[in-house]
Amino acid sequence: MRIKSLFTIIAIGTIFFTSCRETVTEREVIREKEVEKVEVKEEKEGIIERTGKEIDREVNEEIDKEIEKIGDDN
Repeated sequence: MRIKSLFTIIAIGTIFFTSCRETVTEREVIREKEVEKVEVKEEKEGIIERTGKEIDREVNEEIDKEIEKIGDDN
């Protein structure tokens, strides 16, 4: 008798706790947005080329300074 009543109480408790839960429904919302395409200037030069140009610029500046020191002999 105790086993039957215990089983009945457990069954009723299980039904009570599981039947009252709300089911959660998830919605998937899809929104369309207009996106402006931004053009990005891609550098086709590598690090070596950029460094070479920077060094050339610095060397040319030094050469120009030395030429100005010497002066124009014309």
